[in-house]
Amino acid sequence: MLMARLATAGVLLAACVSALFFLPNLWWTALLLAALMVASWEWAVLAGLQRAARGLFAGGVAASAVAVWLLVAESAQGSGGISVPEFLIYGASCIFWSFIAVPWVAWHWPARSKLVMTAAGWIVLVPAWLALARLQADPQRLLAVLAIVWLADTAAYLCGRAWGRHKLAPSISPAKTWEGVAGAVAAVAVYYVALSGAVPDWGWLQGVRGLALFAGVALMAVAGDLFESWMKRQAGVKDSGTLLPGHGGVLDRIDSMASSLPFAALLLTYSG
Repeated sequence: MLMARLATAGVLLAACVSALFFLPNLWWTALLLAALMVASWEWAVLAGLQRAARGLFAGGVAASAVAVWLLVAESAQGSGGISVPEFLIYGASCIFWSFIAVPWVAWHWPARSKLVMTAAGWIVLVPAWLALARLQADPQRLLAVLAIVWLADTAAYLCGRAWGRHKLAPSISPAKTWEGVAGAVAAVAVYYVALSGAVPDWGWLQGVRGLALFAGVALMAVAGDLFESWMKRQAGVKDSGTLLPGHGGVLDRIDSMASSLPFAALLLTYSG
């Protein structure tokens, strides 16, 4: 299982980095749209929708995402910063993850309403998709932000396996431990110090903004991971899908990004 996980991660990493740097934004956005549709289908399965409804949900999410992208692109022309629609979408995502998703997991709210689940699916998926599409304008910066999520996930997994003793949320995800979270925080801290020292001319890395970005992304990543684990627990499944050997489904790979990227995009684009 570990070898399959590592092999899949290696292929995905190479493909993602290549696409990020070499694809034009339109093709990058289209590739993300395909991944969004798969993730939407998987979310519909977790929500308990029937097969026909899953297709409608995935298609509806994709269509609304394209509409949002066009609206944001039009609004951003000549603005020199973040547009109002983009600010509202990222802001709504941050509010959801901070004040709805975290209590949802902490208090073990049941996920029985299909209407609530479909609405949650949109706010989980579309803002993150938009952030990935928009932030490709500076691929080096986006890769540096994605590395925070990947490093936190990897460090949490490895440290949890090696030293995990104290369960983080045993009724939701028994494999996750406080030692894993500590390992993730330590790894992200080392990464921040190393990167800010290596690239001092990256202004977005320096000072309070850089610290807030790295700390916020790391914490949001943990929230996203736990939230998806709770959704899977409610649905009675171990993984959201079987597309990625050793990892499960697309949702299993992007849960941390779904929660953290809108926050990163809001902080980076709003503050310049």
